[in-house]
Amino acid sequence: MKAILHDAYGPPEVLKLAEVPKPVVEDGEVLVRVHAASVNPADWHLMRGDPYIARLSFGPRKPRDRVPGCDLAGRVEAVGGNVTTVQPGDEVFGSPFEHGLGAFAEFAAISADLVAPRPANLTLEQAATVPVAAMTALQGLRDHGRVEAGQKVLIIGASGGVGTFAVQIAKSLGAEVTGACSAAKSELVRSVGADHVIDYAEEDFTAGAERYDVIFQLGGTRSPSDCRRALTSNGTLVLSSGEPAGRLFGPLGRVVKAMVVSPFVSERMVTFTVKPNREDLLALKELIEAGTVTPVIDRTYSLSEVPDAVGYLEEGNARGKVGVKIWRATAESPSSSRPA
Repeated sequence: MKAILHDAYGPPEVLKLAEVPKPVVEDGEVLVRVHAASVNPADWHLMRGDPYIARLSFGPRKPRDRVPGCDLAGRVEAVGGNVTTVQPGDEVFGSPFEHGLGAFAEFAAISADLVAPRPANLTLEQAATVPVAAMTALQGLRDHGRVEAGQKVLIIGASGGVGTFAVQIAKSLGAEVTGACSAAKSELVRSVGADHVIDYAEEDFTAGAERYDVIFQLGGTRSPSDCRRALTSNGTLVLSSGEPAGRLFGPLGRVVKAMVVSPFVSERMVTFTVKPNREDLLALKELIEAGTVTPVIDRTYSLSEVPDAVGYLEEGNARGKVGVKIWRATAESPSSSRPA
């Protein structure tokens, strides 16, 4: 089968299309014929081995996971022992983010606990853009931000892959949502449901009078202390990402500062790494089929163009998600895409 191989850290050129053996499905796994995948910030961080401290997990000298890719959607080809939730022929979406990656390939073996049935109103290409980004938004807002109806939520980086999902999920939880993004992307953020939009180049949200119950930081370089000024006295800052402050620690320095300060202030400061799971995929499927959440897709590349796709996302100009088309579906699936 064809797959993208990653055997060295560096620029997009280190990602190579190659022929590799088809994965062997083991107990508890399913073999998916991957029709589509999508690109996440984790892909370019892994490609670069950046920040350097992350190489303790990625692999100190070269990547441990040779086939990258965190999101997939496709048709189940085979199931291993003890698998009862899916069967061959089912169309599924999911994330091998904690299962050795492997989505940038024609076939992928993935734990059955990390896939769920494709939302009925999405194509496989659309469904592939959902897992990591939407689960990050869901877990960040619901579990760590503990967003409740009537609260004011600020999403920093609202026009990106996670951000466009976060705006919609925060609205589904009953929040009044403000999105921070560039002026060029403000209409996109409004189109996915934001009540208010801040142009971060023109307006300093930390210096205004508005106070938020939850701030979800997905981009930017503002420090936890800066963000505290925009929180209510018992508000919550949820840190998931943000532009790196250096090649050694990247945004981790900001996370450490938040953890050090948190015990001594009234505001909550929390950080997390997304934990893919079937239950949250099913929750997202329900929101998508209800029309409450819809993926925003900037553009789609082919499998051979994955280096270009990862490079494009790394540039920081994507509006919503960047998709990767791998196999052509054998039958047409429903389409319900929101224009970006």
